[in-house]
Amino acid sequence: MSTAILTGQPVPGSSIEGDLRSLGFDVRVAADAADAETLLAQVPSDQRVAVVDARFVGHLHALRLGLTDPRFPLAAIPGAVTAQAAGRQALTRAMARDNSAGGGTAVAVDSLADRMVTALDADGAGVHRPELGSLVAEVPADPQARNEARQAVANVDEEAVRLKSAVKSRDGFFTTFCISPYSRYLARWCARRGLTPNQVTTASLLTALIAAGCAATGTRVGFVAAGILLICSFVLDCTDGQLARYSLQYSTLGAWLDATFDRAKEYAYYAGLALGAARGGGGDDVWALALGAMILQTCRHVVDFSFNEANHDATANTSPTAALSDKLDSVGWTVWVRRMIVLPIGERWAMIAVLTAVTTPRITFYVLLAGCAFAATYTTAGRVLRSLTRRAQRTDRAAQALADLADNGPLASLVARATRVRLGAPLLVATAGAAVLAVSLFSGVTWAPVAGAVVYTVTAGQALYRPLKGALDWLVPPLFRFAEYGTVLVLAAKADVNGALPAAFGLVAAVAYHHYDTVYRIRGNAGAPPAWLVRAIGGHDGRTLLVTVLAAVLTASQFKVALTALAVAVALLVLVESIRFWVSAGAPAVHDEGEPA
Repeated sequence: MSTAILTGQPVPGSSIEGDLRSLGFDVRVAADAADAETLLAQVPSDQRVAVVDARFVGHLHALRLGLTDPRFPLAAIPGAVTAQAAGRQALTRAMARDNSAGGGTAVAVDSLADRMVTALDADGAGVHRPELGSLVAEVPADPQARNEARQAVANVDEEAVRLKSAVKSRDGFFTTFCISPYSRYLARWCARRGLTPNQVTTASLLTALIAAGCAATGTRVGFVAAGILLICSFVLDCTDGQLARYSLQYSTLGAWLDATFDRAKEYAYYAGLALGAARGGGGDDVWALALGAMILQTCRHVVDFSFNEANHDATANTSPTAALSDKLDSVGWTVWVRRMIVLPIGERWAMIAVLTAVTTPRITFYVLLAGCAFAATYTTAGRVLRSLTRRAQRTDRAAQALADLADNGPLASLVARATRVRLGAPLLVATAGAAVLAVSLFSGVTWAPVAGAVVYTVTAGQALYRPLKGALDWLVPPLFRFAEYGTVLVLAAKADVNGALPAAFGLVAAVAYHHYDTVYRIRGNAGAPPAWLVRAIGGHDGRTLLVTVLAAVLTASQFKVALTALAVAVALLVLVESIRFWVSAGAPAVHDEGEPA
């Protein structure tokens, strides 16, 4: 139960008490600031508490935004301040200091809540102030100001503002113009029936899995149904975030589910298409294309994550390329063109759905691979130009985040410590090792991939010997992802045995989940997964070396079984640890973020 402490001179006819109760607060009235301090001390420390001026005039949704958002320990709007458990100590100190300075009887003159916010700001407590837009929130000083404030409240359509704010301000063209105009009303419908974002997220996953099952039938009717259901799944995917924003039902678990299920839905659909192609009349085997699409999409995301982590807190973080990009964003039509050509999730799923319904899985994958390759080239080239033309100073935190994303295992770390000679710049060394590995995979010599993997392991350790603070060192993690996933794809394809590529698909999916999980932990400032997990699953270098050894010493059929067993083992380890972490009370509160392209 949350508690709201009303302070200040009561106003006849005010709806503030009823509004607070409708938001789930137990309302208590303080006669003065000293009484407010006493009431604050009586509220259990693990409960949310709000201090609200009794003279407050404003919209109910303004109060909702300021006092009920679960993502922030401290938040405030004019006339009201709130603290969750993590912010209670700071609020208690600020109130005690105000009373000791003589403010104990001043609540009838000015706003105690606003004084608390000023004190918290002075302490550097980090008070969140939501964007209210046209919503009203103020403490009028006299009857005339109160009447004017009430008129301002009446002049604003609160529900229209609430619906508009439920939609992300920056989204893709397809999502903005083809989904959000009606999905926001679906979000409101869900809110009014007590549905939670997590329930909608789960419904989106189930719909996508049914779509994948329809695609797996290999029939035209199945493909058409799959395309329709994939769009329905995307509508629900948009709705869950809009529902969270509409009703402020944010949660750590919800953020994790939304991010994780997006990946699961798309890659499960790839697998459904591959199964459908094999079961169709032509018996087409497109598992290599499905795996290639998953690899390309995952590597695109790692490029996004690495670049953002490397630069979001860098100093002197400007460049002529970034200035040109900002200038282009000032021209309306270029904004939408640039958002579309990077093929974000809305455009990508719409394309996949239409192609599934009217063409074949092979054509769908060809177009998907071509589109994603173009988008990856466009975005990566732009980021490389930005990195080369800016004079940014990368922080230690950014370098550590890149090292965590690199996912070096115990073998690479051991080799790095045992090697006295340092080979060169991180990106140059990593590129050289990946190139040697690539050549060895196509050499035609049985044990050449093993030798290439050994070289790759050595260079992986060398690449992380120094902090990743170079202009282009953010490319090291995606390079490692491409090398590891590509090795699995090539060796499974070379095995040329039925079931090897599906097994490889499962292994890459399990490892990719681990890498996405690492990203979302870093975003929540929780650091990388525990060291024991990275050691247990070998790191990217250990897994690459193991797969090459298995391919060299086993027959094709045995290699398929080994890939399957490895996929199951990795999946079990990373899923159990990930679920344990994200459902625990100590998991970070990840803010509402959209998916990168």
